[in-house]
Amino acid sequence: MIMGNPRIIESALKGLDPGPAGIDYGRGMSNIDHETGIRYGVINQNKVLQAWADSSEPDYGMPEENELPEDAEPLGFYLDDGEYKAYCGDDGDIFITKSPFFTFCKLCSPCAPGAGYLQNPIEGGVKAYCFGNDWFEDNRMPYPLYSVLTGKKIKP
Repeated sequence: MIMGNPRIIESALKGLDPGPAGIDYGRGMSNIDHETGIRYGVINQNKVLQAWADSSEPDYGMPEENELPEDAEPLGFYLDDGEYKAYCGDDGDIFITKSPFFTFCKLCSPCAPGAGYLQNPIEGGVKAYCFGNDWFEDNRMPYPLYSVLTGKKIKP
């Protein structure tokens, strides 16, 4: 049971209504493209492993003093090819921060507040950037695909 001033409690819980997409732990402020209102999409690298390995580049960060280039290990991998922007750290999840495509999906857990989890598509979910069908083996996407430009569904 939650006790306290009802107006304060209502204000604190506003935006946390677990609709069909789940709870927005980011409260509309994190892991979202504020220009388009589209959430960053999150997908495990194993779902698109070959395409990610072929397209991404290592991110070595800033070299530390006295560190030799051959000793450096990547902090993660990134993609910025003019069509997509994405990053994958050491946890194995790719954050897609720009794409010509989106889908509707559930929100991520508090580990990625405000982002959309692409492996849980759902009608009435949040819009989240995603990869196109050419990123998947046999063009088998786990979600329906929409155009950011037109907002229309793209047939597989």
